[in-house]
Amino acid sequence: MFELQDRVALSVAGVIEPTLEAAEVRRSANRPTNDLTAYDLYLRALPHFESWEKDRSIQSLDLLTQAINRDPCYGPAIALAAHCHLHLDTNGWAGNPETNRRQGIELARRALGVAGDDPNVLGHIAFVLGFLGEDIQLSLDLIDHCLALNPSFARGWFWSGALRVYAGLHDLALEHFETSLQLSPRERKARYLNGIGMAHFFTHRFHDAASKFLASLEEIPTWATPYRFLASCYAHMGRTDEARDIAKRLRAFTSVVMRSDLPFRKLEDRELFLSGLRMAMGEAI
Repeated sequence: MFELQDRVALSVAGVIEPTLEAAEVRRSANRPTNDLTAYDLYLRALPHFESWEKDRSIQSLDLLTQAINRDPCYGPAIALAAHCHLHLDTNGWAGNPETNRRQGIELARRALGVAGDDPNVLGHIAFVLGFLGEDIQLSLDLIDHCLALNPSFARGWFWSGALRVYAGLHDLALEHFETSLQLSPRERKARYLNGIGMAHFFTHRFHDAASKFLASLEEIPTWATPYRFLASCYAHMGRTDEARDIAKRLRAFTSVVMRSDLPFRKLEDRELFLSGLRMAMGEAI
């Protein structure tokens, strides 16, 4: 029996190995840049991008800028650089917020010109343009195209959920966040928890929202967005002291209590968020 198992294993390996080699050759041939140094710079930027720390976000952008200088048509690097500007924007880490926002939009539009049918690039572009206040319908169309190209793209479903929140489609957003989590259950949860929290917040499910924001901050304690929403959430729940405590913690790592422009397109969503934040912050905003 064991001899038979060995023969079967060798036979299967003999079939699989050439297939894997062929797939690797195709993957190498389809790599979006022929400049190996640019590719290396992009790979080195990825862990810094995922960190959600100011210095590492800036370092990621620097590495990506070097990659783009070597290959000006390197779509994934351009799209990720645009997303770095989003990180700097949302956390108040940009020296000049308006310049940073404009650079993010310009990079996203530039990436769109070379994106082709790359779902990852299209997803980054859709999310950046949607967050930074560009045409929300364009962002929705881009993310829908991204998911049509790859329906199993977990991060794409997350971006789609966030964009539905920005558009005011909160129940649909929850469905898309859940789809993303089902596709990638081992993914870091902070982004999803924050997105789900926002959808609950805008539908006045404040208790559910608060628990999601708290869980998100346990994983990424330097992310400004959950702090802002949690402060607003507590204020609407009548938990004034806790709201002010969260506001104090927010001020400890960012000077920007609130961005000058918000990604939420529905006026009632914006006012719900801002009214709670005003109660938490007092005269600060």
